[in-house]
Amino acid sequence: MKHVLYFVILASGALSIHAVAQDASIFAKGEKSPNDHHVGTVYLRELNAADSIFTYSIAVATFESGSCLYWHSHPGGQILMITAGIGYYQEKGKPKQTVRKGDVIKCLPGVEHWHGATPQSGFTYIATSPAQKGKTIWMQRVTDQEYGSR
Repeated sequence: MKHVLYFVILASGALSIHAVAQDASIFAKGEKSPNDHHVGTVYLRELNAADSIFTYSIAVATFESGSCLYWHSHPGGQILMITAGIGYYQEKGKPKQTVRKGDVIKCLPGVEHWHGATPQSGFTYIATSPAQKGKTIWMQRVTDQEYGSR
């Protein structure tokens, strides 16, 4: 997400206004992820790999509009902290939710769900998961009907 910083210069009696784009992201976007378990373009950046002391992983995921993950679950659960944009989150058997910057989603252990950007907006979150409980279990692609209009 870009913010624009405006500043005014007064020189020789002439007033001019300048705009400079400022990147509002806390962390860099990361590497483009191969489309193994998602539709569209997703960037991932690992912030903390789990180890024997800190047994949880932390990553930033950035989705371009229209992108979403396949249905999946986490054996140890997952917490998503939405940092930019507007996205979707849906658990199996429940209605799709719209989530926004500042929302926190707790994905319970073993619950099938998916998340991604809306058709009109990109979407970024910081995710944390307890790695010692097992890796993400990937399932089927989210259908166009489940996602809505792409």
